[in-house]
Amino acid sequence: MDVREPGDRQQALAAAVDKVLAQFHPQSEFIFDELVVSLPPQAVKAACQLARDDADLAFDYLRCLSVVDLGERRQVVYHLYSTRHRHKMVIKAALPADMPAIASVTSIWPGANWHEREARDLFGVTFEGHPKLTPLLLWEGFPGHPLLKSYPVSGLEDRG
Repeated sequence: MDVREPGDRQQALAAAVDKVLAQFHPQSEFIFDELVVSLPPQAVKAACQLARDDADLAFDYLRCLSVVDLGERRQVVYHLYSTRHRHKMVIKAALPADMPAIASVTSIWPGANWHEREARDLFGVTFEGHPKLTPLLLWEGFPGHPLLKSYPVSGLEDRG
C-alpha cells in the first residue's frame, strides 16, 4: 500500500513520466488527480508503449480514447490507468483538421479497437495501422462525421 501523501505521489508520477518520456519533451500538468501530458502526434504510439511497459508507470489500462473538435484541429485524448500503482494519466495530441491521422494503439491496448473505430465514425480521425477500421456506429458510406462542429444538423435523409 502506498502511504505517501497525494502531493508526493503526484510528484513521483510526474518525475517518472518526465524520465521515461524525456525523448518526447512532454509538456505536463496535474488537473485534479490526473497528470495531463501533451505530445506531438508522431510520438504518441511510442510514448504509450513506454507508458505501458515501464515498471514505474505501468499504464496497463486504456480507460477511454476520445476526440475533441477544436475547429482548426482535432485533439485525440487517451485516458490511462495503472492497476498496479493506481495512478492516472491523460495523453493529448493535436491533429490538423484537414487530415486528422495518428498511429493506432490497438497493438498496445487491444481495447482501443472499439474507441478508434468510434472516433473514425464520429470525428473522421484515421488511426494508421488499425487492424480493421470499419464503421462501428454508422453504416458504410455515411455522409460525413456527425460529431464535428461543421456537420449539418438538418436536411439528412432518415434511413431508420
